[in-house]
Amino acid sequence: MHRVWLALALLTCSLARGQAPSYSAASLVNAVGFAPGPFAPNSVVSIFGSNLAMDTGYFLPSGSAGLPDHLDNVSVYVDNRLAPLLMVSQGQINFLVPSDEIAGVVPVRVVRQGVTGPEVSLTLGSVAPTLFPSTGGYAIAEDWNNSGAVITPDAPAKTGDTVILFATGLGPVMPAMGPFDIPGVAANITGLSSLKVLLDGVAIDSSLIKYAGVTPGCAGLYQVNLVLPATGSDPQIQIVMGNQTSQGGLKLAVK
Repeated sequence: MHRVWLALALLTCSLARGQAPSYSAASLVNAVGFAPGPFAPNSVVSIFGSNLAMDTGYFLPSGSAGLPDHLDNVSVYVDNRLAPLLMVSQGQINFLVPSDEIAGVVPVRVVRQGVTGPEVSLTLGSVAPTLFPSTGGYAIAEDWNNSGAVITPDAPAKTGDTVILFATGLGPVMPAMGPFDIPGVAANITGLSSLKVLLDGVAIDSSLIKYAGVTPGCAGLYQVNLVLPATGSDPQIQIVMGNQTSQGGLKLAVK
């Protein structure tokens, strides 16, 4: 009997390892809010599916010189080259679109322990501005004037405060970053002239935007620092770059 159970266990393990990763183009989503795009270089994409990994693995940045291209024997190929990985699990993978990709349609595939999943297409724009959402329909933001405290309805921002918005998909920066680089210092986005911040649909004066670029120490994360002008309570906030606008429905906690 023990031999039978052992044989069944080995057979089940063998079958599990032999099953190819399963996913579709529709299961690739923007990791910020899990929206079905848009996507841009240096932004985080989530793949949902099955048989994506045998175990759960995370990138731990402590002491690391760069992002990994493998986690727990799993890799993701974007445009037929290895992409930086942040997390892998049986049902989800988070990867970073290489920062030097250009706009267009690129193939994506997952390889787990040498077993390749289907090749699907991912459409990239040059930018895809997306704000990080919090509970209650608010954008995640910090108050520079209050030691970086998180802005919430209980601790709202006020006119004249320097507000730090967190976003993804703001495109290339100068100096340029390598695909596996973790930004060590601030670097401005190259598309700064096309950046607008809207409060209730009205663009703030560009002179109030003090910085727009990567967040040091955080892969795929950008921030926009701005001085808050006079505005109504809890205005809707969006970022515009060129013809791309971040998701609607997010508010900034202001009193």
